[in-house]
Amino acid sequence: QVLLAESGGGLVQAGGSLRLSCAASGDIFSRYAMGWFRQAPGKERDLVAVISRAGSITDYVDSVKGRFTVSRDNAKKTVYLQMNSLKPEDTGVYYCAAASAVLPTESQNYDYWGQGTQVTVSS
Repeated sequence: QVLLAESGGGLVQAGGSLRLSCAASGDIFSRYAMGWFRQAPGKERDLVAVISRAGSITDYVDSVKGRFTVSRDNAKKTVYLQMNSLKPEDTGVYYCAAASAVLPTESQNYDYWGQGTQVTVSS
């Protein structure tokens, strides 16, 4: 059992930056790959970034490559999403999720989810 809690969302102007954090508690954090998902209004929840258990492998959806960086600190049981050069289309609820699978890209392959944090980017 893993409990996840996101923080760091908010309202920012286009071109600005935000850093999301996801704190985990419960099971051994380093056993899980971690993903960040985004759900825009009226749309499905899609993967934005994923990071491997040790943090050595990352992957991103094309729309955020070069702007977002996912990282993790296993000692602090926390995963981060640094978001730079934000665009209005980045607006949505951001969720972190934990998966026992290796770098899953589909939401159904994640085992635990946080409650989400709202990110709004104004133009």
